[in-house]
Amino acid sequence: MKKKLLCLLAAALFAGALAGCGAKQEASGGTKVTLNEVAHSVFYAPMYVAVEEGYFAEEGIELTVVTGFGADKTMTALLSGEADIGFMGSESTVYTYLEGAEDYVVNFAQLTQRAGNFLVSREPVKKFDWDMLRGKSVLGGRAGGMPQLVFEYVLKQHGMDPRTDLEIDQSIDFGSTAAAFSGGQGEFTVEFEPHATALEQKGDGYVVASLGEESGYVPYTAFSAKKSYLEENPDVIQSFVNALQRGMDYVASHSPEEIAKVIAPQFAETDEAALTAIVERYYEQDTWKKDLIFSRDAFTLLQDILEEGGELAQRVPYEKLVNTAFAEKAAENISE
Repeated sequence: MKKKLLCLLAAALFAGALAGCGAKQEASGGTKVTLNEVAHSVFYAPMYVAVEEGYFAEEGIELTVVTGFGADKTMTALLSGEADIGFMGSESTVYTYLEGAEDYVVNFAQLTQRAGNFLVSREPVKKFDWDMLRGKSVLGGRAGGMPQLVFEYVLKQHGMDPRTDLEIDQSIDFGSTAAAFSGGQGEFTVEFEPHATALEQKGDGYVVASLGEESGYVPYTAFSAKKSYLEENPDVIQSFVNALQRGMDYVASHSPEEIAKVIAPQFAETDEAALTAIVERYYEQDTWKKDLIFSRDAFTLLQDILEEGGELAQRVPYEKLVNTAFAEKAAENISE
């Protein structure tokens, strides 16, 4: 997986073709910034609030959002210059740094503090127990990615060996597992929203557990940029983070119903009732941080999970891959 990040650079010219679920964005006449997001999910509600409420435009940024459909593709777009900012699991920045990239990628804002995926069963389960997965087939995530690593972390917490106690299918592309599950593959699947709820609505699956609740606080997704971009565009990054913080503040001070109404244009295929239920599900498990500061403890936990999952050959210094200056200033500005 780690080598794949760099190998994919050869295909970087095609990154633009990966666009999907493009964000609604008013022309601001400001600095143009391209953001590549790992997926388009209600899990990232504060960012979409910032888009729909016009916070980026007010901060002088004309934002274009492209969906990468996988952290490997998002990282490729970032390293190749197709994107200015990447939004993905921070494990990718660790892998890229350890591969020896000179202009490596630095995390500057952490958005989510819990896993955002859910375990979905093909059949209704009145009282789920993780031991029910023994001997079963589960549609999982990409090797080395946070969705899969957190899933394995939870399994181990419940005394299970991910490699021998069940069968985890990791052959399906990110974002395609729900369709594969509907098509009859697997007895369980691990899904983000809105896919988990969509499976329930169709009667193809039933949410039986939250990985976010099971794993506890985990630095799941963060915004990052190449070291050179941060050094050359500090004002742009600060404005970007200021807009994000305003989105975080909105989510922290409004109800799930209000949040769902604001981000509805981002999820036109999801009806209002379902969208509200999804937001409430994330809201109740304390998914979003109050600020965007990526703490040292969170980075240590990230590397603990990578190490336990057999994906980390050596530790990376916090100071190399995390810059909290922009998030700290944004938090101060909002509180004044």
